[in-house]
Amino acid sequence: MGVHVSVAGGVDRAVSRAHEKGCDAFQIFSSNPRKWSSKTIPCESAERFLALQRQFDLSPVVDHMPYLPNLASANEEVYAKSVQALARELERCQALGIPYLVTHLGSHLGRGQESGRARIVAALQTVFSESDSEIVLLLENSADTKNSMGGTFSDIAAVLESLPADRGRLGVCLDTCHLHAAGYDLRTHRALQATLDLFQDCIGLEWLMLLHLNDCKGTIGSHLDRHEHIGLGQIGEEGFRAILCHPALCDLAMILETPVDASRDDKGNLDVARRLASGIK
Repeated sequence: MGVHVSVAGGVDRAVSRAHEKGCDAFQIFSSNPRKWSSKTIPCESAERFLALQRQFDLSPVVDHMPYLPNLASANEEVYAKSVQALARELERCQALGIPYLVTHLGSHLGRGQESGRARIVAALQTVFSESDSEIVLLLENSADTKNSMGGTFSDIAAVLESLPADRGRLGVCLDTCHLHAAGYDLRTHRALQATLDLFQDCIGLEWLMLLHLNDCKGTIGSHLDRHEHIGLGQIGEEGFRAILCHPALCDLAMILETPVDASRDDKGNLDVARRLASGIK
């Protein structure tokens, strides 16, 4: 279990920050997530990153794609830059020894799910054909907002089924806030089990490799992607206790992307999640 940490001042500094916050694992943006360009990671920084990761026994480390790329875009310029950004990010993961790269599936911008899916599949085929890295690309579910891709399990399944030759290079990351916002109920053990049964039927639990552990400010099915502190949102402590103690989920790596404010910081959210995982009320 861990949190998303900053790479400000050098990517290697993220490892010490994760250790100081009490993480077992952690997630980063390897560069500024609001820019298309990214600076080359110096060899010395990459070596320190790997050495500190071993020293503090932090695993797994997860990288997240920047905000700007849209693999479903119908805009040719944006699409080309998005494919390039994905290829570049896989190279950065390789340099840092990071096994997982999380990506959103993007927005079809009104062109429809079939058009968006075709663009995503073509992008992944292009990138995978040009790279032989062993980095696993994790497709993250969305809150099913207007024009978004990946808001339902069937959306994600359709992408995976279109890439049978790349099965070993793909997986799924489920974000609990996005699930709740999209209408998937996690609030009780029974509700969680029903949602996992749907996931098993549509995709298969063997594809699930990472959880983004976030409570949700919005009501179920609201399509409101606003993260909340663990247990203080609409999923609630009962829901997170069910998630953290479920036999199909409890051994997965979990990354918190919760707020940092006057109510609670990263360590506070980790403490609550660990308490709930232990079954303590």
